[in-house]
Amino acid sequence: MPITKAFRNGNSQAVRIPAEIAFESTDVELEIERVGDELRIRPVRRSLAGVLQKFAEFGPAFMTEGRDDQEQDERESL
Repeated sequence: MPITKAFRNGNSQAVRIPAEIAFESTDVELEIERVGDELRIRPVRRSLAGVLQKFAEFGPAFMTEGRDDQEQDERESL
């Protein structure tokens, strides 16, 4: 488990995230919560608020002819 230190950045406390566990992008929005003596940092979950509007943008003819025939790979029986 990597170890890091907290430090001051202006009026805030900051934590350096070691490269081996850093997020791929530097513009990722993060949320942080305190649970007992732990700090949990994770990417902000996207809201589904706009999903119905996105679906409404599809026209009435969307996929009326299906997805064509697609071959299925053979699966091992259970």
